[in-house]
Amino acid sequence: MGFSGHLVFARSERPLLEAPLFGSTGPELRDDVHEWQPRPGGWQTLQLEQGIWEDEHLSTLVDWTGVPACVADVSDSSVALVTGLDTIGHRWQAWLNLDNAAALLVEEPEDMDDVSLWMATPEFEEVIGRKRAELDAEVPADAEGALIWASAAGVQAAAQQPRIEELLRAQETFVEELFDALLDELGFSEAVHSAPQP
Repeated sequence: MGFSGHLVFARSERPLLEAPLFGSTGPELRDDVHEWQPRPGGWQTLQLEQGIWEDEHLSTLVDWTGVPACVADVSDSSVALVTGLDTIGHRWQAWLNLDNAAALLVEEPEDMDDVSLWMATPEFEEVIGRKRAELDAEVPADAEGALIWASAAGVQAAAQQPRIEELLRAQETFVEELFDALLDELGFSEAVHSAPQP
């Protein structure tokens, strides 16, 4: 069973959990939130269990931090929709694990009682293939949006669009790893792992 929930990435001098949008959820929230290793410059990632995050929280978070932020909506660790927002309201989105996203997005035939039977047909493969091609065609624009967003976030690294496109087309068992790699590639310095004490 993979992780389903949200990965929230933003910069703040204070812990992201102190953001007012989390204030109404109460102390039991701690059990449903995991903080990833922070990245240099105050960048933090929160892993939130399903049901905590709402779509409108992204703009609230950007308002609170004063810098761009993004969130990945993860389903069973196999697929994620990443949404980034900057301080002037520009938004970008990109799917991670496109094959899984295509399978998630295809509409099932209304007259089908057992979806698993349909999934074994050539028609299903054809529909998936068309949806995968549609998603693939959006990758260059998605990558460009991600780069513009990272630039608005103050990242100075020379991220290359072909490399971002390659990542957006990549397939990983755990989509969380793809999200982390995307942040690396966009130029957010990698998390500093503290050395174990002797």
